[in-house]
Amino acid sequence: MHRDVERILINGEEIRERLDCVAKNLMAEFASDGLVVVILLKGALVFAADMCRRLPVTMTVECLNISSYHGNIKTSGKVEFLDRKMPEVEGKKVLIMDDILDTGLTMCAVSDALLELGASEVRSCVLLNKRKERAGMCEADFKAFDIDDEFVIGYGLDYQGRYRNLPYVGVMKQESI
Repeated sequence: MHRDVERILINGEEIRERLDCVAKNLMAEFASDGLVVVILLKGALVFAADMCRRLPVTMTVECLNISSYHGNIKTSGKVEFLDRKMPEVEGKKVLIMDDILDTGLTMCAVSDALLELGASEVRSCVLLNKRKERAGMCEADFKAFDIDDEFVIGYGLDYQGRYRNLPYVGVMKQESI
């Protein structure tokens, strides 16, 4: 365990087992080819790579560089699309993959933008769903884990760009923040 981790919340084996279950649920919904997976960078990269390998359909993978935290531990409340070019989604089924659903602002902003670009359907899949009230009605369609409102790192999640490579999800020590 890393010295900045208070405790391991979800270990690697638990993640692998749960992703297998989520993949089965996704395949029940997206069994046909032609899916567009939109990965929200950078946090969802590890999760999305593992999920995509579990989905035996022909898919296009796109990445969006999005920011709402801006280096802080709480969202700024402003979602920034850091890429100039959006993916081609007109008439296609889209699955957004993100690391964590916190306030819901990012997921709602991305979903709305993809629908405005003509996506026929937009669904979402997250590794972690924080149990908390959200701004708006944005909830994940698929989720691997529900967690309490704690600051977590690892398995793609970071603090100031660090800890994404940890093979588990851990709660960060308050004195390390």
